[in-house]
Amino acid sequence: MIKRNKKGGVVGDLINGTGGLIIGVIVILVIVSTLLGANLLADGSEYDNVSERLAQNFTEGIDKVSSKIPTILLIGAVVLLFGVIVLLVRQSQAMGIGGTRGGSL
Repeated sequence: MIKRNKKGGVVGDLINGTGGLIIGVIVILVIVSTLLGANLLADGSEYDNVSERLAQNFTEGIDKVSSKIPTILLIGAVVLLFGVIVLLVRQSQAMGIGGTRGGSL
């Protein structure tokens, strides 16, 4: 087996991915709202209609995703909890605390 210096694992990737998604959406919303607020697009033009629909679609998408974020975070917390339990059991077995030495985990 090759040991790699990996910190964070699944939970770290989950946090980084969620944070990246939030930052990306915020940047896109700021750009679209800046274009609309500065009146850079002519009223009633095709580009104006497209940008308004784009902003509306982003808002609807954020509403749908935000309703699922608590579930995603709960799954991440459960995975983290099981990981900590497994590490504690392995460490206790290595120290000879839990009965037999070299258990099944």
